[in-house]
Amino acid sequence: MVSRKCQSGNMSSRKGLNGACSVHEYAGSFIGQSAHFKMTSVCGHVMTLDFIGKYNSWDKVDPAELFSKAPTEKKEANPKLTMVKFLQVEGRGCDCIVLWLDCDKEGENICFEVLDAVLPVMNKPRSTERTIYRAKFSSITDTDICNAMNHLGEPNRNEALSVDARQELDLRIGCAFTRFQTKYFQGKYGNLDSSLISFGPCQTPTLGFCVERHDKIQSFKPETYWVLQAKVNPEKESSLTLDWDRVRVFDREIAQMFLSITKMAKEAKVESVSKKEKVKQRPLALNTVEMLRVASAALGMGPQHAMQIAERLYTQGYISYPRTETTHYPENFDLKGCLRQQANNPYWAETVKALLSEGVNRPRKGHDAGDHPPITPMRAATEAELGGDGWRLYEYITRHFIATVSADCKYLQTTISFSIGPERFTCIGKVVTSPGFTAIMPWHSIPLEESLPHCEKGDLFPIGEIKLLEKQTSPPDYLTEAELITLMEKHGIGTDASIPVHINNICQRNYVTVESGRRLKPTNLGIVLVHGYYKIDAELVLPTIRSAVEKQLNLIALGKANYHQVLEHTLDIFKRKFHYFVDSIAGMDELMEVSFSPLAATGKPLSRCGKCHRFMKYIQAKPSRLHCSHCDDTYSLPQNGTIKLYKELRCPLDDFELVLWSSGSRGKSYPLCPYCYNHPPFRDMKKGMGCNECTHPTCQHSLSMLGIGQCVECENGVLVLDSTSGPKWKMACNKCNVIVHFFENAHKVRVSPETCDLCDAALVDVDFNKAKSPLPGDETQHSGCIFCDPVFQDLVELKHAAMRHPMHRGGQGKRQGRGRGKGRRPGGRLNSKKPKDKMAALAAYFAFQGEWKQGSARNKSGGGAFLWIIILHNPM
Repeated sequence: MVSRKCQSGNMSSRKGLNGACSVHEYAGSFIGQSAHFKMTSVCGHVMTLDFIGKYNSWDKVDPAELFSKAPTEKKEANPKLTMVKFLQVEGRGCDCIVLWLDCDKEGENICFEVLDAVLPVMNKPRSTERTIYRAKFSSITDTDICNAMNHLGEPNRNEALSVDARQELDLRIGCAFTRFQTKYFQGKYGNLDSSLISFGPCQTPTLGFCVERHDKIQSFKPETYWVLQAKVNPEKESSLTLDWDRVRVFDREIAQMFLSITKMAKEAKVESVSKKEKVKQRPLALNTVEMLRVASAALGMGPQHAMQIAERLYTQGYISYPRTETTHYPENFDLKGCLRQQANNPYWAETVKALLSEGVNRPRKGHDAGDHPPITPMRAATEAELGGDGWRLYEYITRHFIATVSADCKYLQTTISFSIGPERFTCIGKVVTSPGFTAIMPWHSIPLEESLPHCEKGDLFPIGEIKLLEKQTSPPDYLTEAELITLMEKHGIGTDASIPVHINNICQRNYVTVESGRRLKPTNLGIVLVHGYYKIDAELVLPTIRSAVEKQLNLIALGKANYHQVLEHTLDIFKRKFHYFVDSIAGMDELMEVSFSPLAATGKPLSRCGKCHRFMKYIQAKPSRLHCSHCDDTYSLPQNGTIKLYKELRCPLDDFELVLWSSGSRGKSYPLCPYCYNHPPFRDMKKGMGCNECTHPTCQHSLSMLGIGQCVECENGVLVLDSTSGPKWKMACNKCNVIVHFFENAHKVRVSPETCDLCDAALVDVDFNKAKSPLPGDETQHSGCIFCDPVFQDLVELKHAAMRHPMHRGGQGKRQGRGRGKGRRPGGRLNSKKPKDKMAALAAYFAFQGEWKQGSARNKSGGGAFLWIIILHNPM
């Protein structure tokens, strides 16, 4: 662990043991007693819900068991962060805890995850002594922080339970349907081009909205209609276009008749002139859904991207909490204070100063959901500070806020009604009398129109032209993200926090593509799935059942429904639907056959099957795999790379031809046996392991023969020689993404059976061409340890996208050698995600007892919710 102390006033800061979360300490008083404060953070959820070990196997478990039989457990959300251990170390011996996590249902859930970790190591309270406190706040401002501190409450168990219920429902329902339909369809069709055929109680109705619009477009039949257009000349060099009061007719002969009648008239007579003052209301205060709609429609940002930016702006103190359903400001909200913050910004300073001097308008009365105030700018910012999308979103939020306290837009609407023969025509003109909020939101301004002539009833104007326009009705366009968000909100699909996730999921699964204008066009796979659900059980895709579930979850949060009863009842419904879906899958199969090719007709011959010795076909579309049409067997392959035949070499265990997987010239590559990859031959191997993790004692491609030493980055990985990489030789960790380049231009590199006396790593034999040998004394061959041998020291270079430390060399303790690592899944490095700025800001605020200025004690770290752990010096 790297530890660093930095003093700021009477506050000290250091890194926690996981290297990701900072700890700020200072002395102060709490509930009238001297206390030592620790403030630290978590990075999102501490725990996640998952099935216990064996139920995570797709091959060994019937998906139907996931509804009730499969036990679940809470696991650390990110084991590499060791968040539970970190919290326990910091919380040991403390007396009280104050939870400053985000004030929504997810935040309440995280509160109890923190408490589960910390309470066992805290000092035991005496009798009814209170030790757990919850701070409620909506922004990182002096006022909100002090108010939260002066009104500490308790975490809400019911809201936390509603999140637990949603997590378990989504896990059990989603996994059961996803596993079944993924295995079923990928086992039959080769060009689905999606690695996962997922189902989600919210995701699937979201896709349903997109496909419903697609179906309307496809079934649309254009109709021809006719419009009568007239132009009058109020003055010699000006003309006025009139709108027909009938709007349009769908019969050509009737339209022609109206044209003939009106052409008989030479003048248009003014039948009436009306003038009316109208008002365009200023917008309601901004909530999450409206922000996401505007971000997509006007700023071109996807909902998930927009939400990430909003969260960053919030944690940096620029805006209030961005997850809220409320569009109504409380009576005591300091509107003028927020407005004064914007008085010096050159883009809107003039408007703001005018409002402050003339008086702010009370925002319109909107919906009060009882969660957080509307999204509001909390401090001034410049484009240089925020940059790019951050500034664009902040600018919109600020303009929207200023608009809510501005006056309504007022305009005068003049309507002139004309008669041409028996037919009536109308002309409308608008003149702005007071721009109001449109001065700050010009895209909402009343469009400039041609000014209407001054006239009175009975006036006559010469007719310039009368003609018949032939037009056709047009189909609706594909849904925009903004329209989809509106539909999801209307039907209760997802929450303000989860809506962006569901939209992102249907894009990631290749169910829809994002077209120009951020319109969502369903793919063949998305269309067939939705049509199949409609054919088997429409409730799987209609929003009604999920909307009903969301209402039940809200009742749990309000304490009006029993957590266990809601869970049991909902799972029972979906379990019955699942069994019916499985029994009726042939109905969806019929639709799939029309759009997708069977496995046997897909792909190209690549390698030979070890059973029948015929060529298997390589299916490149996601998920890439090999299929033997003779044996009717399909073999999974590593994803996100290229596959090619590996020198026509065969596995000594099953006679399958080996293939080589590569992530590119700068990445790693390794051979694998298709059969062993799917059916591990040894007990210490798992499905999905290549030759670089195979423990076969004599195979020339195995870990036993090519493993060199323990990875310098992760605990359980082994660095394995990539025997295909010459002349730019390298070895790569078989668990993480570390790559070591060495011995460039060597003629041959071989792993020796001998090991290093200092570190137990395998020795390496290197053979250079005489003309390119970097070895001393013009030698061409050398055998030694790449970690300890000084001759090799300058010939070895570590490459890693995000290395935390240089590669160790020399005899610094024993290395694992060529044994396999245990207990850790393959994959990247320790997550370097850091706690958010708001935690340092709050710590500084209270450490300096109110003398803190915004930004003065902020670090430049990235995300996490935060909490206080308090040690009372003299508990009474």
